[in-house]
Amino acid sequence: MKEIAEASREILEAFAPIGEERVPLLSALGRHLSRDFTARQDLPAFDNSAMDGYALVAADIAGATHDAPAALPVIGESRAGGPIPPPLAPKSAMRIFTGAPLPAGADAVVLQEDTRRSDDVVSVLEAARAGDNVRKQGSDLRVGARALARGARLGPGALALLASQDAASVHVYRRPRVAILSTGDELRDIGEPARPGTIVNSNAYALAAQVREADCEPWVLPTVPDKLDDARAAIRAGLAADVVVLSGGVSVGEYDVVRDALVAEGIELSFWKVRMKPGKPLAFAQKGRVPVLGLPGNPVSAWVTFELFVRPGLRKMLGDAHPERPRITVTLAEPITRKAGRTELARARLVRREGGLVAQLAARQGSGSLPALAEVDALVVIPGDAERIDTSQSLEAILLSYPH
Repeated sequence: MKEIAEASREILEAFAPIGEERVPLLSALGRHLSRDFTARQDLPAFDNSAMDGYALVAADIAGATHDAPAALPVIGESRAGGPIPPPLAPKSAMRIFTGAPLPAGADAVVLQEDTRRSDDVVSVLEAARAGDNVRKQGSDLRVGARALARGARLGPGALALLASQDAASVHVYRRPRVAILSTGDELRDIGEPARPGTIVNSNAYALAAQVREADCEPWVLPTVPDKLDDARAAIRAGLAADVVVLSGGVSVGEYDVVRDALVAEGIELSFWKVRMKPGKPLAFAQKGRVPVLGLPGNPVSAWVTFELFVRPGLRKMLGDAHPERPRITVTLAEPITRKAGRTELARARLVRREGGLVAQLAARQGSGSLPALAEVDALVVIPGDAERIDTSQSLEAILLSYPH
């Protein structure tokens, strides 16, 4: 039986990016670059003013103060989007606005608030230094420099940078397609007539939603009955995807046929148990470059094992250099006692209190209790050897969403 950390490492090694695609700029939001992006033009593209004020030569107003201002004639103006201004005349100033081109010959901009204007003369009330309030061409980015590295996540700021470089489209890692196979004679779909002893296949919807939340493409295949030949056929179909995720049928019952079906299809299991609660039965294998994971059939177990073992792999395929969920430190809202055994991933809501985040564990932690998943913020890691945990003890938690 594998420990969680060991299983995580082994599974993550099996995942890798599967290629790239070129997408329109706005469609790249949240994606990861598959190539370095090199600057196509300087930023700023020309010397320009950082403020509204007056462009001048700093040496012309040396020693200027409120009591002894330096007076200069104002000749012309420069505004953003207007014509390129003529060179600055000697011993003069030019009215200038934020973002406007700096006239040739000027080396500083004094703020409008630091001047007094009378007709065509401006009195400068404070001295300036060369470069004050001037954004020099290429000071942020030079043509040919790397603007964004391969693997960079493209948030709104990155898209703004790419847009400034006239990039209408960019190369990003391709989204993997994930085949989702649910097994079990007891399963029915939403809207199907309820038969005695059957349940709705909530796992298919949960896993598809988790795949989509990871920014990948779910492919939900028809439910598979507990028959070896049907399971083999479904697995063969699913191998057309980039990843195969099965739920149910991986335990040791007489009707748990997934492991036998995988072996029959030439897919040798690397392991099929992890020392954790919920989620001990977990099958992992590969067929060529396609990772295959068999998750438990209990809804909570399937959900938790996806979060721990499948999602990081999918994020890695997308080019994410940090594919795992962030981990934080929390304390419990109430003490707990338990029987020592496997490491437990307890579902919790997080609340902000003086001193840090406090985890309120769901009242029901059973592997089939779906209400505990409806508002979960974190999975709190309860060490396997712990029999009692007080409210003062710090615990690690896997952050799923930000607390309210």
